[in-house]
Amino acid sequence: QLQASGGGAVQAGGSLRLSCAASGRTFSPFVMGWFRQTPGNEREFVAAIRGNTMIISYADSVKGRFTISSANAKDTVYLQMNSLKPEDTAVYYCAVKGGWSLGYVRNEYDYWGQGTQVTVSS
Repeated sequence: QLQASGGGAVQAGGSLRLSCAASGRTFSPFVMGWFRQTPGNEREFVAAIRGNTMIISYADSVKGRFTISSANAKDTVYLQMNSLKPEDTAVYYCAVKGGWSLGYVRNEYDYWGQGTQVTVSS
């Protein structure tokens, strides 16, 4: 089970930190990812981290502004979002998959959190 939190409303240029807490069944090895979705659009990849490593990947649209990190071994993953833009407005989802490869598409992931709304105003 994944529980995402930390969304909210900010002005452009502001920051938010999303958290994703995992409980229950775990994978080893594992990858945790963040995706986002706006109405009428596909869920798009934002960032992913291979558990307990520094193997990380970001979407080009967030590189240099967002940072994914993990804490407490497999328990929690964070997404620090700085220099937010109105186009970052979306529902953000965390997800987990087993295996070594970083996942970039929705159907690679096994479990999903419930989503948290991020709204950036200009």
